[in-house]
Amino acid sequence: MWVTEFKKRVTYGETDQMGYLYYGNYAMLYEIGRVEAIRSLGITYKELEEIHKVMMPVISVESRYLGPVKYDELVTIKTTISERPSKLISFYHEIFTEEGQLVHKGTVKLFFVDMKTNKRVSTPEYVMSKLEKYFD
Repeated sequence: MWVTEFKKRVTYGETDQMGYLYYGNYAMLYEIGRVEAIRSLGITYKELEEIHKVMMPVISVESRYLGPVKYDELVTIKTTISERPSKLISFYHEIFTEEGQLVHKGTVKLFFVDMKTNKRVSTPEYVMSKLEKYFD
């Protein structure tokens, strides 16, 4: 299992009229968590796409709202890969308030596509090599 955490402050523009994080913006927190998680492995999305010609389209998103996140709150986005990727890679996200309260859970599943052939491929070796030690 591999786990990372990233902190982000909720901006005014991300909230609704009540001052809560707008429900549609939780997917953006997943994106931030996922991008920063990949970056912490030493891989960037830009490198995946521009150098290795691999993209990762989203195949499904599940969300569970457990409590509110408010304007100007510093949240922790905890991102976990608990299963060895194969044709799919699943990111499990948990959002915590500054007080450490779990207020949101989400799962995003993606797959890998070779940009030259536009065909689905297994997890590229350079990605697996970075993750392998977390699944032994």
